[in-house]
Parts: sequence; C-alpha cells; structure tokens
Amino acid sequence: MALSNDIVLRPRFKIKIGRYNQSILSDFRNAKTTQSDFIVTRVDDHVFIKFPRDKQTFWSPQLHLEINKVDDNNSIIHGLFGPNPTVWTMFIFLHFMIITVFVILGIWAYSEWSLEQNIALQVSLMVLMVVIWIALYFAGSIGKASSKQEMHALNDFMYKVLGEKKAS
Repeated sequence: MALSNDIVLRPRFKIKIGRYNQSILSDFRNAKTTQSDFIVTRVDDHVFIKFPRDKQTFWSPQLHLEINKVDDNNSIIHGLFGPNPTVWTMFIFLHFMIITVFVILGIWAYSEWSLEQNIALQVSLMVLMVVIWIALYFAGSIGKASSKQEMHALNDFMYKVLGEKKAS
C-alpha cells in the first residue's frame, strides 16, 4: 500500500486480479463468518471492511472495495480508505459552513468597502475562517496519521482474503 501523495486524506488504490469478481466476492462473504477481527459487509459488488465497535476510535478507518468484472478471468478492485461516514459527513459539513461564512463575510466586506466604511472586522473574520479551514485540514491529517496502523491491518486482511501477495 504505497501512498504517493501525503495530501490525500482518503487514499485510493486499484488492483488488477486474475480472478472472476463473483469468486472474490464469495471469498469476502466467507471471511465474514470465519473471523471476528473485522466486520465485512457486502452490497452488490461493494465490500465494506471495518473494525468492530469495541475496537473503533473516532479516527478508525474503514476500507471500501468495489470489485468490478473485466471479463470471466479478470477483475479490478477499486479501494478507498476513509473515516467512518458520519465523521466524514461532519468534516464536509464543517468545510461547507466555513466556506459559506467566508463568502457572506466577503459580500459584507465588499458592500462596506463600496460605501467607504471600515472593513477591518470583515477581513479579520475572513482570515479567521481561512485559519479554521487550515486547522480542519490538519485535524484530518492527524486523524489519518493516527490510524495508519489500522489502515495497514485492513489492507493486510484484504490481501489475506484475496490470497494475493501485497504489492510493494
């Protein structure tokens, strides 16, 4: 699992496998009942692997796999590591709120400027919004860094189920 870009908060990967996709999906369905370290959920061609509730933390990642059929002998697995969907939704909502407040402050500052009024308050608040946005980004990066071992555990489990050797 080589991550070439540290800026990515939700790392993605793609694996080509010389097996039929239904065979791979049935392997994950079997893994669901033969182990208890991970929760494996399958919906159509999608497999979600996450930690049980008692092992989860706020930053615990989950692995989403989409297993697509190329032909009868080959498949492509698209993988995405990400936080719990609730955590991700909260982060997106906070980003949206910060952007909305920033735009409103920009409109307010422009109207005050066009009326030749003092705009120090509006510009200061806009700078504060940028600082909060940067802080959110670093909070997400810290969360990703703190869950790196868990990401490796999910990745190792995926390769164990696939019966493939990890790509270096």
